[in-house]
Amino acid sequence: MRLTILGSGTNLHPARAAAGYLIETDHTFLLDFGPRTLMNLLKTSVDRHSIGHLFFSHHHADHVADFIPFFFDAVITAKMSPMSSPRQGITIFGPTGTRRMFGSILRTFPAFTPTPFPVGIRNLGETSVTIGKTTIMTKYMTHTPKLRCLGYRVEHGGRTFAYSGDAQYSSNLVELCRNTNVAVLDCSFPVQKPGTNHMNAHDCGRVAKEAGVKTLILSHFYPVCEEYDVKGQCAKVFGGKIIVARDRLSLRI
Repeated sequence: MRLTILGSGTNLHPARAAAGYLIETDHTFLLDFGPRTLMNLLKTSVDRHSIGHLFFSHHHADHVADFIPFFFDAVITAKMSPMSSPRQGITIFGPTGTRRMFGSILRTFPAFTPTPFPVGIRNLGETSVTIGKTTIMTKYMTHTPKLRCLGYRVEHGGRTFAYSGDAQYSSNLVELCRNTNVAVLDCSFPVQKPGTNHMNAHDCGRVAKEAGVKTLILSHFYPVCEEYDVKGQCAKVFGGKIIVARDRLSLRI
């Protein structure tokens, strides 16, 4: 299993793309697809037309916006080269409201329908999805009131990876990350300047310690994080390996 970080920042971070993570197992899929992550995807060696499964943690714009140019490109490419297009189809997964929101996008944007390839949209609760030899499990995360959010746990070939999406500390998040090889957590703020509805570096360390995470990746940074040693703050709580995410960082899990 390979992880490539397409975006380690937030919506208006001046140097980082917003949330997006590319996972390669026996299939290739995305976890979130925020602004500017498509440009980072194009800088990898991965064929964008091979990506058939997109998993969204929630529906805030900084986690979904680059779906629109990605899908537009997929449709136009398939229509221009109908006999040679590699696109087999796209399935979109996410929490409650995913079918409604993405169905509206497909119906509203010009040229998005009818599509020249199959498109599926699935609302997920706490469940598991099997794609080939890869299992993706979900748990509800706590982010903002009245917004349903999911964290994802990916298992393949005896290795495990967890992604919190946007989240506050919760027992569900600890369980999502339990004994994972790698966990990417929402580290939006430093300890000195905590914000609402997200974790700070101390919170991330607490989750990793309680869950027994082997390698922790701090990500989803607001610009204020660049002024502080968030890795050092996290290390005061968690004694395992800590990586500060950066765009296009790629590692084998």
